[in-house]
Amino acid sequence: MSGQWSGVLPWVATFGLAVVTVVTRAFFMIPEREVPMPEWFKRGLKYAPLAALAAVIAPEILMSQGALITTLADARLPAALCASIYFVCKRGILGTIVVGMAVYLPLHIIWGW
Repeated sequence: MSGQWSGVLPWVATFGLAVVTVVTRAFFMIPEREVPMPEWFKRGLKYAPLAALAAVIAPEILMSQGALITTLADARLPAALCASIYFVCKRGILGTIVVGMAVYLPLHIIWGW
Protein backbone atom coordinates (compact mmCIF):
# COMPACT_ATOMS: atom_id res chain seq x y z
CA MET A 1 0.00 0.00 0.00
CA SER A 2 1.18 3.47 -0.68
CA GLY A 3 -0.05 6.99 -0.34
CA GLN A 4 -2.19 8.07 2.58
CA TRP A 5 -2.11 4.69 4.39
CA SER A 6 1.69 4.30 4.50
CA GLY A 7 2.01 6.46 7.64
CA VAL A 8 -1.01 4.94 9.39
CA LEU A 9 -0.26 1.24 8.98
CA PRO A 10 2.69 1.12 11.41
CA TRP A 11 0.49 2.73 14.07
CA VAL A 12 -2.35 0.29 13.42
CA ALA A 13 0.07 -2.64 13.59
CA THR A 14 1.62 -1.35 16.82
CA PHE A 15 -1.77 -0.84 18.43
CA GLY A 16 -2.94 -4.29 17.31
CA LEU A 17 0.17 -5.97 18.69
CA ALA A 18 -0.20 -4.09 21.97
CA VAL A 19 -3.82 -5.26 22.31
CA VAL A 20 -2.90 -8.87 21.53
CA THR A 21 -0.02 -8.74 24.05
CA VAL A 22 -2.16 -7.31 26.85
CA VAL A 23 -5.02 -9.74 26.26
CA THR A 24 -2.81 -12.85 26.08
CA ARG A 25 -0.75 -11.90 29.14
CA ALA A 26 -3.78 -10.93 31.19
CA PHE A 27 -5.87 -13.92 30.10
CA PHE A 28 -5.44 -15.76 33.41
CA MET A 29 -6.07 -12.62 35.48
CA ILE A 30 -9.34 -11.59 33.81
CA PRO A 31 -11.66 -14.25 35.35
CA GLU A 32 -12.83 -13.62 38.91
CA ARG A 33 -12.36 -17.24 39.93
CA GLU A 34 -9.81 -19.88 39.03
CA VAL A 35 -10.26 -21.41 35.60
CA PRO A 36 -10.94 -25.14 36.01
CA MET A 37 -8.31 -27.29 34.32
CA PRO A 38 -7.88 -31.05 34.29
CA GLU A 39 -5.20 -32.35 36.64
CA TRP A 40 -3.17 -33.85 33.77
CA PHE A 41 -3.05 -30.41 32.15
CA LYS A 42 -1.80 -28.77 35.37
CA ARG A 43 0.95 -31.39 35.66
CA GLY A 44 1.93 -30.77 32.05
CA LEU A 45 2.21 -27.03 32.63
CA LYS A 46 4.97 -27.67 35.15
CA TYR A 47 7.20 -28.86 32.30
CA ALA A 48 6.45 -25.95 29.95
CA PRO A 49 9.32 -23.68 31.11
CA LEU A 50 11.84 -26.50 30.79
CA ALA A 51 10.57 -27.39 27.33
CA ALA A 52 10.73 -23.75 26.21
CA LEU A 53 14.27 -23.40 27.56
CA ALA A 54 15.39 -26.57 25.80
CA ALA A 55 13.78 -25.41 22.56
CA VAL A 56 15.79 -22.19 22.69
CA ILE A 57 19.13 -23.53 23.95
CA ALA A 58 19.46 -26.86 22.10
CA PRO A 59 19.62 -25.35 18.59
CA GLU A 60 22.15 -22.76 19.78
CA ILE A 61 24.44 -25.49 21.10
CA LEU A 62 23.96 -28.17 18.47
CA MET A 63 23.52 -26.19 15.24
CA SER A 64 25.55 -23.74 13.20
CA GLN A 65 24.27 -21.90 10.12
CA GLY A 66 21.05 -23.96 10.21
CA ALA A 67 22.75 -27.37 10.16
CA LEU A 68 23.95 -29.74 12.86
CA ILE A 69 27.57 -29.20 13.80
CA THR A 70 29.88 -31.82 12.31
CA THR A 71 32.97 -31.36 14.48
CA LEU A 72 33.73 -31.71 18.16
CA ALA A 73 36.06 -28.69 17.88
CA ASP A 74 33.23 -26.31 18.66
CA ALA A 75 33.59 -24.18 21.79
CA ARG A 76 29.89 -24.48 22.63
CA LEU A 77 30.08 -28.22 23.36
CA PRO A 78 32.72 -28.20 26.13
CA ALA A 79 31.23 -24.98 27.54
CA ALA A 80 27.77 -26.53 27.77
CA LEU A 81 29.21 -29.72 29.27
CA CYS A 82 31.20 -27.86 31.95
CA ALA A 83 28.28 -25.56 32.75
CA SER A 84 25.95 -28.57 33.06
CA ILE A 85 28.36 -30.37 35.38
CA TYR A 86 28.65 -27.25 37.53
CA PHE A 87 24.88 -26.89 37.72
CA VAL A 88 24.37 -30.53 38.71
CA CYS A 89 26.96 -30.17 41.49
CA LYS A 90 26.21 -26.68 42.84
CA ARG A 91 22.68 -25.78 41.59
CA GLY A 92 23.69 -22.15 41.05
CA ILE A 93 22.51 -20.27 37.97
CA LEU A 94 25.08 -17.45 38.10
CA GLY A 95 27.94 -19.90 38.59
CA THR A 96 26.65 -21.98 35.70
CA ILE A 97 26.76 -18.97 33.40
CA VAL A 98 30.22 -17.94 34.63
CA VAL A 99 31.66 -21.45 34.18
CA GLY A 100 30.13 -21.82 30.73
CA MET A 101 31.50 -18.47 29.56
CA ALA A 102 34.90 -19.10 31.20
CA VAL A 103 35.24 -22.24 29.11
CA TYR A 104 33.64 -20.84 25.94
CA LEU A 105 35.50 -17.54 25.57
CA PRO A 106 39.10 -18.84 25.59
CA LEU A 107 38.21 -21.69 23.25
CA HIS A 108 36.36 -19.41 20.85
CA ILE A 109 38.52 -16.29 20.95
CA ILE A 110 42.05 -17.67 21.50
CA TRP A 111 41.89 -21.03 19.72
CA GLY A 112 39.25 -20.08 17.19
CA TRP A 113 36.90 -22.99 17.85
